[in-house]
Amino acid sequence: MSGKIKEQYILLVPPAFWLLVFFIVPLFIVIGYSLSHTGADGAISFKMTFEHYLLSFRGMYVVIFLKSLMYAVITTLLTLAIAFPMAYYMAFASSKMKMIIMFLIILPFWTNFLIRMYSIMTLLGESGLINSALLSAGIIDEPLRLMNNSLGMYIGFIYWNLPFMVLPIFSSLDRMDVSLLEASLDLGASRSQTFRKITFPYSVAGLVAGIVFTFIPTLGNFVIPEFLGGSDNLMIGNVITAQYLQVRNWPFGSALSTVLMLVVMIFISLYIRFFDPTKSKSMVSF
Repeated sequence: MSGKIKEQYILLVPPAFWLLVFFIVPLFIVIGYSLSHTGADGAISFKMTFEHYLLSFRGMYVVIFLKSLMYAVITTLLTLAIAFPMAYYMAFASSKMKMIIMFLIILPFWTNFLIRMYSIMTLLGESGLINSALLSAGIIDEPLRLMNNSLGMYIGFIYWNLPFMVLPIFSSLDRMDVSLLEASLDLGASRSQTFRKITFPYSVAGLVAGIVFTFIPTLGNFVIPEFLGGSDNLMIGNVITAQYLQVRNWPFGSALSTVLMLVVMIFISLYIRFFDPTKSKSMVSF
């Protein structure tokens, strides 16, 4: 018995080492920088101060935080509205069709993320494929503004997040016992009742996982707003990036990063506290 316990501890060494070196240590470095002081010459003095945290909760930074939350919430809802019908169709499609759709969903991951963003810009630009096609067809008289605004950001976010929402929901629905649906319909339940009491409860585990996988990365994203959002649609990730790379105010950037991490940890804690995936099937009722 003791030998098995030792083997279990040995197996924990590689992931524990990885977590320590690439998560815990950088986390403490960021926190250390956030509590340091920036001198008049820009030099960093490691004297404990909370001035950068106080600055994080003032004026425009609070507005940018709230805007980032708004963008993340709306993106999550829009992605869910598109992903759920796709996952539902995949779950009840033939095996061949499932493989085809799965291939199409995973295919974008074969290319670099930046290349995909440039492809989206090629589609949405004033002289891009969409505007060129609409102008050629005589549907519009002048190019539509599909970039450098909120619309472009949402398109980019949905394109980026869609696989992370579809796959968990599909995974939950694909494990569902189809005989339950047949029994429900045979016993006189309508299709809407069957969906509400059987299909949807089975999808909750994947649905919540998809929401987490979509909301949290979107909240801290800075690449898509930079490429597609324009200067009027900054998110907190853009502000943090600017503090590190342009302003060179690492303590303030670290403070903003720490606040963002705390917000993410709150959402993850709520997820763990109020949702248990092992109980999702018990929600099925007649």
